[in-house]
Amino acid sequence: MALKLSGTVAIVTGASSGIGEATAKELAAHGAIVAVVARRKERLNTLVAEIEAAGGTALAVAADITDRAQAEQAIQSVVDRFGRVDILINNAGLMLLGHVVDTDVEEWERMIAVNQNGLLYMTKAALPHLLKSANDELRGVADIVNISSIAGRQAWANFAAYNMTKFGVNGFTEALRQEVTKLQVRVGVLEPGAVATELVSQNSQKIQDDLAASDGAAIPVPLQPEDIAESIAFMVTRPARSSIAELWAMPTSQA
Repeated sequence: MALKLSGTVAIVTGASSGIGEATAKELAAHGAIVAVVARRKERLNTLVAEIEAAGGTALAVAADITDRAQAEQAIQSVVDRFGRVDILINNAGLMLLGHVVDTDVEEWERMIAVNQNGLLYMTKAALPHLLKSANDELRGVADIVNISSIAGRQAWANFAAYNMTKFGVNGFTEALRQEVTKLQVRVGVLEPGAVATELVSQNSQKIQDDLAASDGAAIPVPLQPEDIAESIAFMVTRPARSSIAELWAMPTSQA
């Protein structure tokens, strides 16, 4: 039996750990050629080796997608190598928390650069190739999945700038969906709740401890990256007639 994504080329950003790493493996298991994009080349090389050892095909693309030229080159390097792009998973993200009055503005700028600008740059560069692939005979459809958060649906104290970036991702995704879905490029947003990843680790130790204490009591069993990867795969393996605009994935204890 042919795998659902055989012959397709998928790009996954933020692929050096967590959801991105799990998603790359999941899409490869469905038959996709996977280009993994992040700054940490050594981790990408390890991931590529794991995918290839399992019988898949992958390419490591070391890039800082907050730099528009690097984002554009990342897309071009994939096209140069494989000749097409069928799936773009905009997963790279940064979550820096704290009181607005006390937060260093540079932290906000870093989050905007990763969570919004990087997503915009990658999407803009990939769209011409996605539109082309959507109209060939392989699948008759292409896919963009933007990884947002429940913080794109609900705001909390100490999450202000992160909330802003994720509400923005949701708005951009919906507008783009209306522009290109009828051209057979499906656009969807996936909003995870608590997932056991490195996302919190770039915060101060106090914030990490506070979150661990609050989430440990309220969310004793968070999602695993593989849970989100399976949801992403579900979205991009639907028949061409089916488009999932939004998927909200929560730990049972958080729902």
